[in-house]
Amino acid sequence: MIEVERLTKRYGPATVVEDVSFVCRPGTVTGFLGPNGAGKSTTMRMLCGLTPATSGTATVLGVPFTSLPNPGRHVGVLLDASAQHAGRTGRETLALTARILGVPAARADEMLDTVGLAGKAAGRRVGDYSLGMRQRLGIAQALIGDPSVLVLDEPANGLDPEGIYWMRTLLRDFADRGGAVLLSSHLLHEVEAVADTLVVIAGGRVVASGTKSKLLAPSGRTFVRALDPAALYSALVGAGLPVVRREPPADGGGEAFVVEAQGEAVGRAAAASGVVLLELRQASGGGLEELFLTLTGRQTGPATTPSVPQEALR
Repeated sequence: MIEVERLTKRYGPATVVEDVSFVCRPGTVTGFLGPNGAGKSTTMRMLCGLTPATSGTATVLGVPFTSLPNPGRHVGVLLDASAQHAGRTGRETLALTARILGVPAARADEMLDTVGLAGKAAGRRVGDYSLGMRQRLGIAQALIGDPSVLVLDEPANGLDPEGIYWMRTLLRDFADRGGAVLLSSHLLHEVEAVADTLVVIAGGRVVASGTKSKLLAPSGRTFVRALDPAALYSALVGAGLPVVRREPPADGGGEAFVVEAQGEAVGRAAAASGVVLLELRQASGGGLEELFLTLTGRQTGPATTPSVPQEALR
């Protein structure tokens, strides 16, 4: 369980995170989204005790991260895969982590196999790893203590499509076994595929939060296509029904429209003008990408403030 309540971070006059609150429950993946400079990384650093909060609280399993005994046994963290020691091999990196956390040494090889770095890759120096390999190693480090909570910042960076699918499956399995996952990523389609709940942040503030099904529920819009698109458009405008989007022609049909109205109103407008309809249905939602752009497209964070430390701008 992760609980963040009214978390705020200021650097002098610049506020980079303001009054942020959300909960990440066991058995769920929470997608933590926002544009560059929105305050995601700063929030995650405060959660993990790496950046002191100006005000508010952030707890993991009911206590601040820094109060957890041997925190790596409870919380797996990946904030920056490039921070690993370049001179150590993958196996040495995990063996050292296992020793620090007090888990069996065999756990290192087990995790290397889990993340696809067993064999020759385990003996290579981290400095020779690709970004995707470093991400896999970082995930192995996060998992080696058998935690019940994962905090991951952009873990899919550098992964190929197969690797992204692997990571999605791994996170889903972790949550389905009762774990709690806080996942920050710019890969919106992947977040949409794996997340149960969403928290969207822009300009340092939460602009939307809730279950994925609730936030991405179809709106009261209607998709309509007619034999005569021009006549349909005139009928819609004449009835005062706002056309919010045009859709390109489909096989066997002309241009279609998405209308901000219920299907009955659209059907009646078409019937009144004698327009023959080929398709009339509830418009599907635009998905997470449309929600994200709608909520953050015109928002700007404090990332341009020169006095703000670089870690706060991610």
